[in-house]
Amino acid sequence: MFNRDHFIENCIRASAEGQGAVRELLAEAVSDSRGIITELGEPVLPGITPLYHSCELTILNFVWAPQMTLMPHNHNMAALIGVYSGREDNIFWRRKGEVIEAAAAKSLGSGEVASMGSSIIHSVTNPIDKLTSAIHIYSGDFFAPDEPRSSWDHETLIEEAWDVEKVQTLFFQAQQRFTASP
Repeated sequence: MFNRDHFIENCIRASAEGQGAVRELLAEAVSDSRGIITELGEPVLPGITPLYHSCELTILNFVWAPQMTLMPHNHNMAALIGVYSGREDNIFWRRKGEVIEAAAAKSLGSGEVASMGSSIIHSVTNPIDKLTSAIHIYSGDFFAPDEPRSSWDHETLIEEAWDVEKVQTLFFQAQQRFTASP
């Protein structure tokens, strides 16, 4: 059965061995979606909940609203995504001059994990009509990265500085839509 504290302790230890070792722990965890929900609670609203945060490692619980999309962005650190409820569609982008272009895509369902290198640019969509929940693990301080992060405008695909307030607004608007829906 999933235990938050044990999971965090194991991830901290495994991070010394590299992303592959942490990926194995995440894959094992998300294979027990009922256990995660029992431990963390049934997701009721979209949002981001930190589970663990240090300079070396950040573990977040993401809950995506139905039909929610987060603009293309980078992390400038390796990342792992493990979906434990719903579906998360990722589009991976590459730079093409002053804009980006779609390069690949990966759809993750419950129990699936994806690895991303530190230079990956991706966007995230919850394509279904219910909340999607995932654990994201970053190999650094997600809230204060060593290098400035970027996002790309949805329409023009032009790079701009990462704006935490813009992302918080997107989640707030998603919460408003979700709670207003019948």
